[in-house]
Amino acid sequence: MAKRSGRAAYAQAALDAAGVEGVLLLARHIHGDWGDLPVEDLAANELALLTGKRLLSSYDLPDRRSKIWIITEADRSVTTILLAEEY
Repeated sequence: MAKRSGRAAYAQAALDAAGVEGVLLLARHIHGDWGDLPVEDLAANELALLTGKRLLSSYDLPDRRSKIWIITEADRSVTTILLAEEY
């Protein structure tokens, strides 16, 4: 679980267009539900919790063509919610 996630920055228009509640995805991220990640990234997140590295979650949108990424910076100052293609 990410103990501190800092300030949340997000693209509300992207979430609205996708019909996704950003706060629900943020809650999943904060509670360690990293979404749809390959096993390597899941392991990297678990290690990041111990070593203070960046955290990444990825959630498929209902259209299954796009993804929402949530990234918490290593210093835990900011968590960003964005469409994967915006990264």
